Amino acid sequence: MSIDNTASHADLALPPSGRGMRIGLFGGSFNPPHDGHRLVARQALKRLGLDAVWWLVTPGNPLKDHSVLKPLAERIALARQIIDHPRVRVTGFEAAHGFRYTYETLAFLRASLPGRRFVWIMGADNLGQFHHWERWRDIVRLMPIAVYVRPGHEQAALSSPAAHILAPYRMDETDASILAETEPPAWMYLTGLKSDLSSTRLRATRPDYADMP
Repeated sequence: MSIDNTASHADLALPPSGRGMRIGLFGGSFNPPHDGHRLVARQALKRLGLDAVWWLVTPGNPLKDHSVLKPLAERIALARQIIDHPRVRVTGFEAAHGFRYTYETLAFLRASLPGRRFVWIMGADNLGQFHHWERWRDIVRLMPIAVYVRPGHEQAALSSPAAHILAPYRMDETDASILAETEPPAWMYLTGLKSDLSSTRLRATRPDYADMP
């Protein structure tokens, strides 16, 4: 498969939205995207009662090694091949604004798209290191957070510094359908269907992942 590695205007545009929409924001390097990402997106749509999930393909995670990072346009194209749901959209808009940190992205969306009910979605592995993120306490104040289970990460995630500090604001997953309407700080840990796929393992075992069907 041949991919143009120059991000297009469509790649960098925000998906359409309207006031009152419940939108899940699922950010990451997606290097490469895989069925585990698709599982999280589809489960979030269903469990959280969302109108849409936006995959925010980052130009590069400041906490990760960029030497193995595929071009943005390539990762966007692969993500669009992986996801097959009409309410899941893929965008690399962060690159157009020069955003490096999640806080910048979420603050921009809250300010520029009023009336939307955003939820930040992340895997349990990210909760384990959340306290290292730039302005992570401010992220928590911007919008509710859904943390999705990942095999082998539950203990580290739920015993992490961030989980302990945020314990008073944790909601039970039986209330998943109202998370998007809950004023932050609010978060929950979602259990359920799991995938043991990881981008790190795929890069190690499939260096030709750009040609995966």
